[in-house]
Amino acid sequence: KRKMPMAPHLFMEFHGSETYVNEQIAIVEEIAKDHGAGEFNWATKTEERNALWEMRHNAFYSVKAMYPNSDAISTDVCVPVSKLSQVIQETIDDIRGSGIPGPILGHVGDGNFHSLLVMRRGNDHDKKIALKLAENMSKRALLNGGTVTGEHGIGLGKIKFMESEHGEGWNIMGDIKRTLDPKNILNPGKLVRSN
Repeated sequence: KRKMPMAPHLFMEFHGSETYVNEQIAIVEEIAKDHGAGEFNWATKTEERNALWEMRHNAFYSVKAMYPNSDAISTDVCVPVSKLSQVIQETIDDIRGSGIPGPILGHVGDGNFHSLLVMRRGNDHDKKIALKLAENMSKRALLNGGTVTGEHGIGLGKIKFMESEHGEGWNIMGDIKRTLDPKNILNPGKLVRSN
């Protein structure tokens, strides 16, 4: 419900005294402008801040509305912040070359970003592409010292990466799971390898 340009947007939240927050806003605004940022807005009133965060939380639904009659795979990775811009750019390039949309969002302060890989409903070719993009993101994260997820897909979608990410620790996790769940009734076949 807001008129915003079709461009990347960065939402930031500052905490502290009023003086400290105002200093941080001034510094970030200067840095943003030095790097070619467009309009810089901020909100101090609770209702204005809530409206901004509501936009971020509704991003999934906004993307779905942009692509009617579609399905989407939501995936994420988490990398060291020092590698974040590189990994995001490589992911953008990969998505652009794929032929399917894949908007990127994230809470990037912790190195975590998400892509919503959009597929035409019922289109197996699009689904195959989306799954390959998600796999590429996971491999890219591991190559850059990250993890295959901050939030999405450990159950089944990324289980094949657990050994690469955790090494022998993954077997130990399996031992703990089997000790606590000997009948394998809690998330069977998920989280750890079924032996």
